[in-house]
Amino acid sequence: MTQASLVVADHDHHHLNPATAKTVAAASHLTPNAVHIWVSAAPDAPPATEAAQLAGVTQVWTTADLDPEQATATSVATHVTPLVNEHGYHHVLGPNTTFGKDVLPRLAAVLGRPMVTDLSEIFDTWRYSRPIYAGNATAHISAASASGIVASIRTASFTEAGTTEQPGCVSAAPEPTNAPPEHARVVTRQSSGGNRPDLQNADRVVVGGRGLGSAANFERVFEFADAIGAAVGASRAAVDADYAPNEFQVGQTGRIIAPSLYIGLGVSGAIQHLAGIKDAGTIVAINNDPDAPIFEIADIGLVADLFEVLPRLQTAFGAATTAQCEVG
Repeated sequence: MTQASLVVADHDHHHLNPATAKTVAAASHLTPNAVHIWVSAAPDAPPATEAAQLAGVTQVWTTADLDPEQATATSVATHVTPLVNEHGYHHVLGPNTTFGKDVLPRLAAVLGRPMVTDLSEIFDTWRYSRPIYAGNATAHISAASASGIVASIRTASFTEAGTTEQPGCVSAAPEPTNAPPEHARVVTRQSSGGNRPDLQNADRVVVGGRGLGSAANFERVFEFADAIGAAVGASRAAVDADYAPNEFQVGQTGRIIAPSLYIGLGVSGAIQHLAGIKDAGTIVAINNDPDAPIFEIADIGLVADLFEVLPRLQTAFGAATTAQCEVG
């Protein structure tokens, strides 16, 4: 029985998702300097080499014949399960990203283990905490040690693991004994984010709310975000009104984010939305409703018509960026 933890890596073919490095940091709280990681890539592919260089990672398991673009929860579970059983990993972790939310419950079911979701703090090997009631309370959890657990990590609560000059070993993972089920397959993948920063890992995020009034007006959010190099998010109300696609939703029922700068445009600040930004650095809110709940938590609040303010802000940011370039 190994004393290491196993992290299931989230990546895009080219690089590890930063959420994976944060999950490694969380795993290091459980098993310091003994974190193993599984990557669906060739041993010499960038995601595998990046994983080997993360501090605390001593072993990288690779599966080269599983195309990440075609991977489903069932195919990932088919490859990871024999690895877990052969090496007896008590803790199997993954980031609480779209990938992790899809894969980890399936993996827990196949392994016959309990799953703990959205861990935000690790006290010791079997005691953790996670937010509940839209982040207004914290549950302390004691897991049974007999069977081991599968857990997803709230990446906003952990900083990325650093890198080391002594990379971990890279080895091929054991071949699965059973063929992956064929009842599920990837038909197509679509992304609405364009070339903007990834919402869940961006340092700056601009979020549009229902106060924008229409999908056409929501385009102003994209323009402003592009001007300051930010990712775009949306409140649940804006998504429900079809102003923005569902994957843009920020909140307890969407993406949990922790940017250093959050700017909310026409966002009222419903409790489930605030739960998704509680770890943000500076919170800026612009809304013409002075009673909007978001002003209670905003570091900078502006009661104004956002359609009058936004062009002026965009011009000011542009001027600041130009001045910075001239000075540099």
